[in-house]
Amino acid sequence: RYQEKLALLEEEVAVTGDPAEALHSGPMASIAADDRLELIFTCCHPALSRDAQVALTLRSVLGLTTPEIAKAFLVPEATLAQRIVRAKRKIAEAGITFRAPEPRELPERLDQVLAVLYLVFNEGYLSSRSDRAARRDLAEDAEWLASLLASLVPDEPEVLGLLALMRLHLARASARFDEHGRLVLLRDQDRSRWDRRRIDDGIRLVERAGALKRPGPYQLQAAIAAVHAEAPAWEATDWPQILRLYDALLAASGGSPVVRLNRAIALRQVAGPELALCEVDAIADDLDRYHLLHATRAELLRDLGRADDARDADRRALELTDNPAERVLLEERIAR
Repeated sequence: RYQEKLALLEEEVAVTGDPAEALHSGPMASIAADDRLELIFTCCHPALSRDAQVALTLRSVLGLTTPEIAKAFLVPEATLAQRIVRAKRKIAEAGITFRAPEPRELPERLDQVLAVLYLVFNEGYLSSRSDRAARRDLAEDAEWLASLLASLVPDEPEVLGLLALMRLHLARASARFDEHGRLVLLRDQDRSRWDRRRIDDGIRLVERAGALKRPGPYQLQAAIAAVHAEAPAWEATDWPQILRLYDALLAASGGSPVVRLNRAIALRQVAGPELALCEVDAIADDLDRYHLLHATRAELLRDLGRADDARDADRRALELTDNPAERVLLEERIAR
């Protein structure tokens, strides 16, 4: 059945030149979830660059739009569109076929598959679209695919780490928005509304992954989420432990600016806002198009009594996000 769907995909691509159209029109539109996981592996072809693999798969298999993917990559929409066009051209010129990878080929594609599921989850958890704040169905779909992947490769610690991360985040889903749909930040959430079953399951997955002694970025992110989940209150959070985990994550990610930004939030709790602001300012050029950099910077400036500068930073963040709940939060902060 899967081979038949691959044949249909190739036939549609031959006609349209576009894997996205092939998957979301005609007979390919009815792909089952387990087939989607196989197709994700199939589209993550090693002949393509990592970014091209992930972008094409997000577009072709999971149906994210070009603007949504561009925001996930923190690049202009035109840049992302060109990336996809180049990938399609390479597929055509190199004669890359859509076929199920052999078992020996799966490990070299696993990182890209995890990246796809991670980005889909993030889009569902806090949407980049202007018509809704979150797409919980999309986040839960990514979690389901990750759980299926974990059942297929139960001894891959990064798969377990990603699944743990998703479950720990989804455990807080009911407390993330108030009755009016406004975003509730982690420090202000009613923790009695958190899903303890999901938290316990996520922590077990973190421990199971850790026992395999092959740490990686998803496991470290899940461990950070677990520390937050175990804290009875924001003030009781073990910030030194979170900072140590971010140090490890920063090393594992090769100095990712996004990780540095998140680390700065923990640094603020351990060493104060002034040092944290220095860290944020050091990556400002790298993340100028990322609204959370400016929103974080605004909070630090506000802590330091620089209210006017904080409002300017929030205005910049507002320019960069379409998410309705984030926009309301930023507008309220600017108006204070």
